[in-house]
Amino acid sequence: MSIPVVIMCGGQGTRMGNTLTKKELVDIGGRPLLWHVMRIFSAYGHNRFILALGHQGDQVRRYFLEYEAMSRDVTIHLANGDNDNGRPHLTYQGAYEHPPWEVTLVDTGLETGRGARLVKLADYLGDGPAAGGRFFVAYGEAVANIDLAALLAFHEAHGALATVTGVQRHSQYGLIEADADGRVTLFEEKPLLPHWVNGGFMLFETAVLDILRQNYREDLFETDIMPLLMAQGQLRLYQHHGYWQSMKTLQDYITLKEAWQTNQPWRVW
Repeated sequence: MSIPVVIMCGGQGTRMGNTLTKKELVDIGGRPLLWHVMRIFSAYGHNRFILALGHQGDQVRRYFLEYEAMSRDVTIHLANGDNDNGRPHLTYQGAYEHPPWEVTLVDTGLETGRGARLVKLADYLGDGPAAGGRFFVAYGEAVANIDLAALLAFHEAHGALATVTGVQRHSQYGLIEADADGRVTLFEEKPLLPHWVNGGFMLFETAVLDILRQNYREDLFETDIMPLLMAQGQLRLYQHHGYWQSMKTLQDYITLKEAWQTNQPWRVW
């Protein structure tokens, strides 16, 4: 069963510094990070994507409009004056790297919060039987070796409207504990923190769209709708214990680049 996948691509990416390339299009192993996110979903048969665009949305549009020519071997037939009004004719060579993708690019505004972005692209989601009346929401900057089949099974089993994937992170610093005399009783370098953080890879029933419309605000999704769903008992946590990494900073980019060069930890395809 193919489920529509909304990918948030509208943020400014200010913590990446002064870069001319949109964060989601930063190259990791010869492909934009956004491509890696899509490839994870595609590996589980979800090949219909709706991209919520905002800042530097023109870069995302250009990438997909030029996708075939820039990612496959191509033969260009020139000087065909009597064919195609003189435009070059292209013949693509070689096999595709993934199943056919349907990619819908939606301009959802520059300063729009995530909840409002979902409202603006809701018409592209639909609630037909092929999707089972549900849709994924992911961030275009985070990858994981997540088992999406297990996530879907968990969501279907609990029966609530929304599932968010939680991940645990290591502390950036070493942890030290001491007794009243200052004697160190624990010294642990960058321990795994006990708290769960939002790792994206969310799954919603389309009824959530009605809640969004009724509570429409130009606000962040996480500070508006998610607490409301929690208060209504409609939010569940799927615990992901495997690899997960987002790209917020240049250091995150280095981490992802080195991970891909080493063992490609999020490659599930």
